[in-house]
Amino acid sequence: MTSTFPNISISTERLVLRPLDEDDVQALAEMMNDEQVAAWTDVPQPFTEAGAREWITNYAPAERTSGRGLDLAVTEFLTQRLVGIVQLTKTDWHVRSTELSYIIAPWARGEGYASEAALATAQWLFGDQKLERIELRTAADNTASQQVAQKIGCISEGVLRGACIAHVHADDGTWIDVRTDFIVWSLLPEDLEGTAEQLADVDGFTSLADWN
Repeated sequence: MTSTFPNISISTERLVLRPLDEDDVQALAEMMNDEQVAAWTDVPQPFTEAGAREWITNYAPAERTSGRGLDLAVTEFLTQRLVGIVQLTKTDWHVRSTELSYIIAPWARGEGYASEAALATAQWLFGDQKLERIELRTAADNTASQQVAQKIGCISEGVLRGACIAHVHADDGTWIDVRTDFIVWSLLPEDLEGTAEQLADVDGFTSLADWN
């Protein structure tokens, strides 16, 4: 029988990671229309509220119930504002591994939210879900995403040459595809030792408090 992730909420000092719901439609659409999101992901552009609703009501539940992955809204604890998403994909329950990615909204960047959310997710995956490996892939020029991987203790394993499609603006303002490399990172349970304390010193947050 296929294993699946539970419907859960993960809390940190500043954030709550929870399932996406229909109240997130407008904020999710606005976040996905950001220039950086368009450049480094394959999210359709422009990203409509209808697309956000489809993601929330159909795609995300199907990913979870099929056992392939999990989509979590990243929200501020105090304001409940949507500040990002964390995605788990390509989950292999036999190998006990999954691929993790994250997007932070333009209105919430520079606060350390990506590393806080990613670390809390990793702690939950290794602790509660008993996974043994988390993989991240970052485009070769996406230094912000690479810094998050480094902050949470990931180890760079190598380069997949020409395996990533990024996007740049053409002269007429449309987006065009540009082939680039993927940097592959891995995180194992032992890699987390000391990571939470180091991040607390840098970003001023307390790591995973509890999950429900």
